[in-house]
Amino acid sequence: MGTTKRHISPILLQKAEELRDKFISLRPFPEETVKSLREYYRIGLTYSSNALEGNSLTESETKVVIEDGLTIEGKPLRDIYEAVGHAHAYDYIYTLATNKRIEESDILELHRLFYEKIDAEKAGKYRNVPVFISGSNYAVTPPAKIESSMKTFIKWFNENEHKIPTPEFAALAHQKFVFIHPFIDGNGRVARLILNLALIRGEYTIALIPAILRHEYVQSLEISHENISVFIDFIAERIIATQMDLLRLLNDGGVNGGVNGGVNGGVKLDELLFDAIKNNPGLNAPALSEILQKSLRSTQRYLKTLSDSGVIEFRGAAKNGGYYIIGSKQ
Repeated sequence: MGTTKRHISPILLQKAEELRDKFISLRPFPEETVKSLREYYRIGLTYSSNALEGNSLTESETKVVIEDGLTIEGKPLRDIYEAVGHAHAYDYIYTLATNKRIEESDILELHRLFYEKIDAEKAGKYRNVPVFISGSNYAVTPPAKIESSMKTFIKWFNENEHKIPTPEFAALAHQKFVFIHPFIDGNGRVARLILNLALIRGEYTIALIPAILRHEYVQSLEISHENISVFIDFIAERIIATQMDLLRLLNDGGVNGGVNGGVNGGVKLDELLFDAIKNNPGLNAPALSEILQKSLRSTQRYLKTLSDSGVIEFRGAAKNGGYYIIGSKQ
């Protein structure tokens, strides 16, 4: 598991990074918004990840089980336990988001939290029996080699996290872990938690894989034994789609606008525009309006205000020039 050659599509990487930067430019969010977003994906990721494995709970039923602690009549108890356990494991990835390194014990704890109510004896422990993946032509790691393979995986994770673009790194982390298949059950769920842990640590948002894409997901993972690019691009597409959905959600919820241009609990559009220019020097008015999700007319009005205040300036020809912070060297 040495440093892996980069295989991500440059177009997909550029789009993912642009959306990530757009999301970052909207910060800081009010505390209530941060909390509600985390809860939103707590339900969304739990539902989608479990649904990929055949869990019968709907998204609304998942919400009731997690938030209200209720069981659903006619639903298997295991499905209830999977929802509750996944929500606990989801919460745990946020405690790992700022740690300098990821440890082997962290992965064991993720599985323990997810699997404890299903089988406490096997939760957080590597399997000691061979398993085979239905529909796959490839074997997973034999029991005798699991511990050493996991140590190698953790070493690879920590050494390559900042060397490989985050969308590609997250996909590789998922693939490498699931090919080891260290636990008796729940490996797919833990793999997707690891994927999202890598995304969070790289300042991306949570990425969801809906159950409707299960065939494409499984197929691309199988193909990745021979061609990793297919799986990396599939994950990159899901990162992009989820980020786009989130930005639309934030826009519809008033995060990008409001009375007198106020956003983010009092942050003004001119402040966001200043940050957008600082983070993306050289963009013109149409490009900045797209980043801020505001009309071109509103963006131009605030650009004029900042220009008149001596904060920003337009450099270059009218057709291909852009805005810069005054005093910057770009």
